[in-house]
Amino acid sequence: MKFYMTPGSCTTGIHIILEELEEVFEVYVVNLPNGDHFKPEYIAINPKSTIPTLVRNDGTPLTEVQAIAYWLARTHPRRKLLPEDVNDETRVIETLAYVVGTVHGQGFARIFATSTFARTQADHESIQQLGRDIVVKAFAILNDVLAGRDYVGGTFSIADPILFYVEFWADKLKIALPPNLLAHYRRMLARPAVQRVMAEEGYNVKTLGVTDAA
Repeated sequence: MKFYMTPGSCTTGIHIILEELEEVFEVYVVNLPNGDHFKPEYIAINPKSTIPTLVRNDGTPLTEVQAIAYWLARTHPRRKLLPEDVNDETRVIETLAYVVGTVHGQGFARIFATSTFARTQADHESIQQLGRDIVVKAFAILNDVLAGRDYVGGTFSIADPILFYVEFWADKLKIALPPNLLAHYRRMLARPAVQRVMAEEGYNVKTLGVTDAA
């Protein structure tokens, strides 16, 4: 398979799932600042001009974080990356949607891609603050989701690497993680697959997860 990704982005979550599955795949780095996602050769693969893209063994591309994560789980049933209990499975799907759609799409997007949400430079600070407010509120909700649980679905699932990438962003931006999320983030950082992915993407795991929660 061919995996189109950008180090330190939402694609890190999919990268971790692939590593956990011990899949064989080729990595193609998409340089967003250089506009690689708008180049004709990439648009031919993914006309949405988004990341990640996973080109499967049959040559068909799959896009969207949630869809790729779900496909990987369903095509590797023995690895049990989706809980067998329907309520736990639903919790996993619910968390995937909330992390990608709200925490990332509404919160961090306002911080990282402020100009997309603001017509003038004068509005940038308020837009970024709104993004932070959305993230903090969402983290409080997700903190309750993890109450009494090591992982979102009880056991490790596709939801955890996806939650991890926004925890990682918070760490890099010095946005405090509430206690259950901080414990989850540190638990993820201790996983060998996560350590390998972070090293491959150019990050020193020893410098991450050291900030105490607020």
